[in-house]
Amino acid sequence: MGAEPVKAIVPEAPQTGFVILGNITVATKLAAVLRLELFTLKNRSVFPQPIWSQSSWSSQFCARALSGLLLAIVTLTLTSCSQNLYKFPQFTFANRPIPPSLLANRVMVGVTANGTSTGSLAILDGNRDIRSNIQNTIKSFAISGFSGGYPDQIFNFPEQITGYVLSDSDGSLTKINYGTEASTGAVGTFVAKATSIGISESFARIVAGLQNQSEIEVLDNATGSTFFLQLPNVQNIAINQGGTVILATVRNSNLLYRILKLNINAPFPPGYIDCQPLNLPVYCVVPVPGNYDRPTTAYFSVDGTTAYVLNCGPECGGATASVSALQQGLLTIDVIPTSTPYPSPVTATIPVPGGATTAVSDGTTLYVAGQQLLPDGLFAGNLSTIALASNSVTGKYSISDGNHSKILFADDNTLWIGSQFCATGERAKLGQNYNCLTRFDLGAKVASIIPNVTPGSPTATVPFPNTDNNPYYYGSLTGLCWVQNLHKVYTAYGGQVHAFMTADGSEINNSNITVQGTALDVAYMDAITNAAN
Repeated sequence: MGAEPVKAIVPEAPQTGFVILGNITVATKLAAVLRLELFTLKNRSVFPQPIWSQSSWSSQFCARALSGLLLAIVTLTLTSCSQNLYKFPQFTFANRPIPPSLLANRVMVGVTANGTSTGSLAILDGNRDIRSNIQNTIKSFAISGFSGGYPDQIFNFPEQITGYVLSDSDGSLTKINYGTEASTGAVGTFVAKATSIGISESFARIVAGLQNQSEIEVLDNATGSTFFLQLPNVQNIAINQGGTVILATVRNSNLLYRILKLNINAPFPPGYIDCQPLNLPVYCVVPVPGNYDRPTTAYFSVDGTTAYVLNCGPECGGATASVSALQQGLLTIDVIPTSTPYPSPVTATIPVPGGATTAVSDGTTLYVAGQQLLPDGLFAGNLSTIALASNSVTGKYSISDGNHSKILFADDNTLWIGSQFCATGERAKLGQNYNCLTRFDLGAKVASIIPNVTPGSPTATVPFPNTDNNPYYYGSLTGLCWVQNLHKVYTAYGGQVHAFMTADGSEINNSNITVQGTALDVAYMDAITNAAN
């Protein structure tokens, strides 16, 4: 009988773990490969070695170790491909929820596709300046459930994780939940094309000036009731941060009005313009005594003491532009006059030759933007500084022409001012840069028109033209927001999104933040304070 052939005993690879890739068990395949490569059969002796000899145990140990090492490498490689590229701290700022988009610096853009019925609210990554995610697997982000056709006014309340969006085409006012990135539905529907909205941080009430109907509509969120107050030619509504002072201006008029909230069963106040309901009045509108000159809106001091009424003057068909300082304490909604004439709340009237249509304050200086009528019949834009300690104008600086409606502070000690219809002013006549955005250096007291272009020059042109391909003029600026601590501002500029660095005013390449349609307004959803818009 011949000797039986030698049989090699191959130890099993250890089952220490596995990674699934498709339908393949990676650990199993590795073990099979290791068994073939490390234990190839060779006839070294006619005598078989014991199964647990020293060399067999050593080979088995090496196989286990190498198998585990390779398995760990493969596991780390595979898991790294699906790592979370968007990371939030364990405790988010102000305990804000992590949004579905996973974006930490969101800029919301009001967009219309056809100007009437098709609108949306796009979300951009304000940190990376892109509209997609990093992996480019999600091409764009948007607020879900929004259906407004022309979202041209965003009321941004990042401290309350809430926004309100007014659609001019249908008059709808929609509430947006920043935590869920979704619309929670319309809170009211006003008159299309001609509505001014006032919303306070308390959200106690929403007040709308219905210009075509000559009415003030008050949505009382505490009672769920709606009231309509007659005020002929009402134009703009201004409301302070706490919602305790509500002012109304009238078109082509030197009059100013305020809203009262009466106690239950209270009588009609003397000198009232209108009260509703007539049988048991709840809200009334009454005049505010003072000498005004085409008042257009009001800026409320942060400390809650003063309302600065901006008298538009010649820019609105009046005589003299100025700022009227009013005591807020005499204007609050629960201060009910008992006799006429009412006491005047005006403590000072400050002439502002440069014009006054919008303003902002740092607590010591009031920065006022507007236009001055020149002898040639054209208007020129100016920024005027008013020292609040002395109520006097301390400086006037040339800025963009046009109707100034946007103004805010930003990083790098800068102030930014936006306007509309800038191509019909003095700058265009003189062949100067007539764009609608101004960067003001608060330290150097220097104003720069952004972007920095020279009309007619073949080289000094706008870096990223809009669809009209105008090389020198972006168009009206309708939206402006400060992306806090990232040294940039975002704008809705000539119907498209443009972003600029606050340090020097240079423009960021906007190829990855443009939107499909017309950009109408912008808001920084993740701002630290509500002052970012």
